[in-house]
Amino acid sequence: MNLGRNAIAWIVGALVLGALPFVHSDPYHLHILILILIWSFAYTSWSMMGRFGLTSLGHGGFMGIGAYVTALLWNHLGITPWLGIPVALVCAAILALVVGYPCFRFRITGHYFALVTLALSGIVLQVITATRDWTGGSLGYTPEAAKGNNLLAMQSGDKVVWYLVALVVWAFGLVVWTWVDRSMERAAMEAISEDEDAAAAAGVNVTAEKLKITVLSALMTALAGAVYCQYQMFISPDTVSGIGVSLQMVFAAVVGGLYVALGPTVGAIITILSAEMLRIGFGTKAVGWDNLIYGALLVVFIIFLPKGILGSILDRVRLRRAPAPTRPAAETVRARSASAASPP
Repeated sequence: MNLGRNAIAWIVGALVLGALPFVHSDPYHLHILILILIWSFAYTSWSMMGRFGLTSLGHGGFMGIGAYVTALLWNHLGITPWLGIPVALVCAAILALVVGYPCFRFRITGHYFALVTLALSGIVLQVITATRDWTGGSLGYTPEAAKGNNLLAMQSGDKVVWYLVALVVWAFGLVVWTWVDRSMERAAMEAISEDEDAAAAAGVNVTAEKLKITVLSALMTALAGAVYCQYQMFISPDTVSGIGVSLQMVFAAVVGGLYVALGPTVGAIITILSAEMLRIGFGTKAVGWDNLIYGALLVVFIIFLPKGILGSILDRVRLRRAPAPTRPAAETVRARSASAASPP
């Protein structure tokens, strides 16, 4: 019964979201929705690792690779993004293996792992900035506009088209998240996060399982960077790579709900709308304020709402729906005691 209701809810939700741009086609509102969907996918990608205790601060590096490799191949070699994006994904996967294997092989966990990934994010940012002749450095980089076939260049000025693309990408992220949640990977990773030695003794290949989830997360994050690049038609080190982007992913996933499929989406709504309100209200005076607010709120949520907004709401709903524990009435207990104590 519950499965049927859930399926109906998902179908209705998909139909509503799919019809939205045809009912309300305001360009600005569609732009905000597209950003929310793309960043929701990126945050969901981070939560694939974060929910199992693998706190990565290097996902900004993977997103930067996805964006810059796709744009560089198009601008300098004329390789269509349809081929450039797979190349960018391969590059992100290789980097994830290069960084992840030594860490997992030599049991680098916890805050040490976070520091290693932080260095990764910084290195990617510095490489992009240092190779300014190719990447534009801190000034940013713009993929060349297609002179002919926009489909071949994966370019379009129609917000409705990009909304539907972003919606499909976002839905794909939810499907992958759900698939991992219902697979044996979840059981293995939860066992590893609890006790690596016990998991290994039970037959779990700790290094391989961690690498699988890390590479999957890196691939999805790089795809988010590529899609963001093709939509915005402008990227810079600060918008798609670096520690700022990585911390934004951590904040959104934790605040929305790290252990719920739609949690990162809730986090994306909060982060995108907050940044937009700061931009509208304060303009250039508010540059960098969003990261300050994210950091302060992250501490508050970790202390008071560790399951995030959506996770806490769902917990309360479950508690209210749970049947009250049945206890024998006091009179029944006393009657049984009296009958047992009375002589035959």
